[in-house]
Amino acid sequence: MSLSRRKTLALLGGGAIVAATTTVGYDITRLPQTAGLPWTQAGQYDDPRMRALSWAILAPNPHNRQPWMVDLSQPDTAVLYVDPDRLLPHTDPFNRQITIGLGCFLEVLRMAALQDGLDVDFDLFPDGSDPDALDTRPVAICRFAQSVAAPDPLFAHVPNRRSLKEPFDITRAVPDAALASIFSAAIHGSVTSTTNAQVDVDEMRILSREALRIEIETPRTYKESVDLFRIGRYEVDADPDGIAFTGPMFEGLSRAGMFNREIALDTSSTAYQQGLMAVYANTDTAMGYVWQVTPTNTREDQIRAGQDWVRINLAATALGIATQPLSQALQEYHEMQGSYADIHRRLAPEGGTVQMWARLGYGPQTPASPRWPLEEKIVG
Repeated sequence: MSLSRRKTLALLGGGAIVAATTTVGYDITRLPQTAGLPWTQAGQYDDPRMRALSWAILAPNPHNRQPWMVDLSQPDTAVLYVDPDRLLPHTDPFNRQITIGLGCFLEVLRMAALQDGLDVDFDLFPDGSDPDALDTRPVAICRFAQSVAAPDPLFAHVPNRRSLKEPFDITRAVPDAALASIFSAAIHGSVTSTTNAQVDVDEMRILSREALRIEIETPRTYKESVDLFRIGRYEVDADPDGIAFTGPMFEGLSRAGMFNREIALDTSSTAYQQGLMAVYANTDTAMGYVWQVTPTNTREDQIRAGQDWVRINLAATALGIATQPLSQALQEYHEMQGSYADIHRRLAPEGGTVQMWARLGYGPQTPASPRWPLEEKIVG
């Protein structure tokens, strides 16, 4: 689940904000000091593999878990593994979404290497894979070699790419021409579709709202998100992953004892009910949609869906269009079965697996998500 940072204030009661932010002084205005450094340090390494990897770690991934580990012990090679401590067992029980995030990583790696005149050949799951869970076997052996291929123009938009978790501007339609550009960005085999038709938008807003409600009202799946809250700049710098809440309001509320994980989990309060309505503002302001379907649901399918998803995200970024994945209805746990069936009937009537579904629109600029330093992800 992705809770809008702004909307989460409703969980706490708006009247508390001014009091909280006026009691702790200048320090609350400061932002995280180290969590954003990987965005400014990308590309600043001597080893071309490290240069490419420094861009790859900026790829989108579920709940910003950054589940990648890389072994560089072999020359001209990077071996990608998943970090088993960074899975989402409740909302992503079969690790499908995590695998898609690894596909995003590989695609940004490929594009970054091309900037240096290098091609990357991916040997996916060379030792096999388990459809029920990722394990310690390699996800991909990445072999670097000289290339004469032209750089990928989408790479230029990696620094500005976001997954926007704010309401969109309902006065601005997503043009047909923009949908066509977004559609054409997918090149790795997932069947991509888009819509901005009002009848589709109205129906999909309802579907996404219901799935969001289920995830929030299912205790274990909601807690999985809340456990990943990073509240205030000290927490974000210490653990630059998960769901970050920074800025003066959150600093003030946290220090005044008005916002913490325990408060966020109190679903019996009136403030919580108000907050539940507030987070619907994201789903209710979608102005278009894009989705990807694969005929089968192998690990290789999931990787390629991730490669295409980050390209879609970058193509939208190039046009000034915001995207936000709507992962809830695609999740494979018991309480979500009805929504999962509904969205598959709607988006994949001829069969297959809906790998990604996202809303499109125009929204505000937001800071980049925190990242662990690349050196923390190198294991050999």
